[in-house]
Amino acid sequence: MRIIGLAGWSGAGKTTLLTRLIPHLIGQGLRVSTVKHAHHSFDVDRPGKDSWAHREAGASQVLVSAAHRWALMTENRGNPEPDLAFLLGQLSPVDLVIIEGFKRAPYPKIEVHRAANGKAWLHPDDPDIRAIAADTPQAALPQAALDDIPAIAALVLRFAAGVG
Repeated sequence: MRIIGLAGWSGAGKTTLLTRLIPHLIGQGLRVSTVKHAHHSFDVDRPGKDSWAHREAGASQVLVSAAHRWALMTENRGNPEPDLAFLLGQLSPVDLVIIEGFKRAPYPKIEVHRAANGKAWLHPDDPDIRAIAADTPQAALPQAALDDIPAIAALVLRFAAGVG
């Protein structure tokens, strides 16, 4: 299993890029999973659902299963947030895991940059950024245009690294 991340400021287009990149990589015969870090509280369940009631009642984990998918929710309940290595260990094996977020963790990344955001580049301060996907030229690292999915996929495959 190999990993690569998409790092960038909010509004740079990471999620949009990821939703275009995944089908392209799958079309090349790869099995792809993602890990998304949220900087805020989030919920994958809805109040009133049985699984929500189980979690609210104090269950440490709630597994929901149906014919087409299953999900395992784990409550940290005051424990520290798990690190990326632990979370990667929870995934089923695939060819490639693309990480959105965890931008300070040490793993290879592609910086996603949109000039209209007016934000500073990340790569000068992050040695783990190996390439850039941007709407403006930057000569420091290998680069692809934000809308050039085949070129970005090539960068992903070139710089993805093995887990552990």
